[in-house]
Amino acid sequence: MSIGNHGKFENLKYKNMNQSRRDFIKTASAVSAGAVISPKLFSGYEISKARTYSLCIFTKCLQFLNYNQLGETLAGVGFKGAELTVRDDGQVLPENVKTDLPRAIKTLQQSGISVPMIVTGIINPDDPLTEIVLGTASEHGVGYYRMGYLNYDPAKTIMENLTIHKKAIDKLEKINRKFRIQGCYQNHSGTRVGGPVWDLYWLVNGCDPDYIGVQYDIHHAIVEGGTSWPLGMDLLAPWIRTQAIKDFYWKKENNEWKIKDVPLGEGMVDFDAYFKKYVSLGISGPATIHFEYDLGGAESGSRNPTMSISEISNYLKTDLSWLKKKFNEYGINSDLK
Repeated sequence: MSIGNHGKFENLKYKNMNQSRRDFIKTASAVSAGAVISPKLFSGYEISKARTYSLCIFTKCLQFLNYNQLGETLAGVGFKGAELTVRDDGQVLPENVKTDLPRAIKTLQQSGISVPMIVTGIINPDDPLTEIVLGTASEHGVGYYRMGYLNYDPAKTIMENLTIHKKAIDKLEKINRKFRIQGCYQNHSGTRVGGPVWDLYWLVNGCDPDYIGVQYDIHHAIVEGGTSWPLGMDLLAPWIRTQAIKDFYWKKENNEWKIKDVPLGEGMVDFDAYFKKYVSLGISGPATIHFEYDLGGAESGSRNPTMSISEISNYLKTDLSWLKKKFNEYGINSDLK
């Protein structure tokens, strides 16, 4: 073997050792969190596909807590996982991710809380922070990240916009593959990309679902799709690897219809129909509860909410308990039983 080839061999060996370490961390995190893992995942290449199937909380509503307080609060409420905010004004700032994200994950793990998912503002593959955030997250066991949102430029046609955005998504897929992490785009009501969900299919079609996917939000799907949401869910099913859970109803105020976010089971989301569809499509992966109804400003990420942590925790417990029962009823995420 020549010296040059020996150097290449050593680089490849080092790369594989690093990859094996990342895969081990993700698998170990999944086991410690009570993940639903097939036995076949523990042989050969399949071990790298281990995912944490915990029920998480989107931590925007608890951004006023430090990492220790966050872990203690979540453990007290009964959560096993956190979907941590790693974005501007989040619990971890992107520019500090190398130091703060490992510290946050370690602190939460000390309270028995895993971090299988993070929420980011990532949408630009050329931003220098993109690879730094994703590399750090993957290295510390995070398997999924929620992307930022894409906008439509009114000066361009819909298809011109989507053609441009598709190039960015394809670039992100390559980066995600490099770090073995999945980027999830949340469907969200409104006029941005992902409002009608059909545009998401145009963007993810042709992408490997292991690296580019959808965080399916039934709340927003019903806001925009009314009774046609099952069609959109069928269309996106191969790419749905995470789900966001929340409830709402339409309320008329000052002659204007507005979305009223409410605790789970109190709104118009037909969760029975949704979970039947979810199970029938064979979808699995982490789920996260979003708390967007009134929590004294905490629901909007306030650092100084007017509601006490005790009051907020009671709401968190109520929604978690409701969803546990619903998941158990449909056989979803057996670690919640």
